[in-house]
Amino acid sequence: MKEQRSFVDNSKGCLFLVPTPIGNLEDMTFRAVDTLKAVDLVAAEDTRNTKNLLNHFEIPTELISFHEHNTAQRIPELIEKMNDGVKIAQVSDAGAPSISDPGKELVKAAIKEDIPVVPLPGATASVTALIASGIAPQPFYFYGFLPRKGKERTEALYDLAKRKETTIVYESPYRVKKTVQDLIDNFGENRQITLARELTKIHEAFLRGSLKQVAQYYQENDPKGEYVLIIAGKPEEVATKVQSNDELITAVDKLVDQGKKPNKAIKEVANHNGLKKQDVYNLYHGIGEEE
Repeated sequence: MKEQRSFVDNSKGCLFLVPTPIGNLEDMTFRAVDTLKAVDLVAAEDTRNTKNLLNHFEIPTELISFHEHNTAQRIPELIEKMNDGVKIAQVSDAGAPSISDPGKELVKAAIKEDIPVVPLPGATASVTALIASGIAPQPFYFYGFLPRKGKERTEALYDLAKRKETTIVYESPYRVKKTVQDLIDNFGENRQITLARELTKIHEAFLRGSLKQVAQYYQENDPKGEYVLIIAGKPEEVATKVQSNDELITAVDKLVDQGKKPNKAIKEVANHNGLKKQDVYNLYHGIGEEE
């Protein structure tokens, strides 16, 4: 095992991971601009989009394409350049490289070659939407784009429905309505959600409410723009009112299965049913029963 230091003098080059604006060009950081000016080469997901960005900030650095369709070809080429001392900045069309964008393969290859990998902070749609969602921001689980169909989508939704953390999902305007309905089918219509669209742009907007309310909204309104879905975690189940001793014991067991300690589960069931904790404790542990 070896600690890789980002800023050391050596004969090798460096891979800089540079986030780009997700809409508003003013979100480009000073450091990002300076880095793109200082490197020898910019590896871009789409050279046309990135060229517009570089022109806006008067950055003359040479561009090379690096996207999901030429990964196998480009990685050896870029690694060879960095081994020869070339400094490369990797960018995606918007936001941070590797987050629902190309990038992770080049990062892994650079690490394997002991080439420094230097990440820059910057714009990212997921956290931007999360902090304005009104839903608990932590803990959260970032998923990204859901599988479009089939068994993979079904399994992903089933697993996400059970998560207690807030979940972050990306979605296109063409699939938002279907995704909301699929969420209702798996999460229930009362689960809270915030849909953030066109983040940092002039038409930025947030739709907050239950999945049922969102579905009703989209019966009369069409989704527009790229979306980030912030979905509340599965609420912790509370003890339900019960009618018999067996149901009391089952209610305690259910809470214990969810991870609660027996004494806490007993207290919750007792409080919820208007009973004394000691009575539920004795019942659960079989104390005082006739032989």
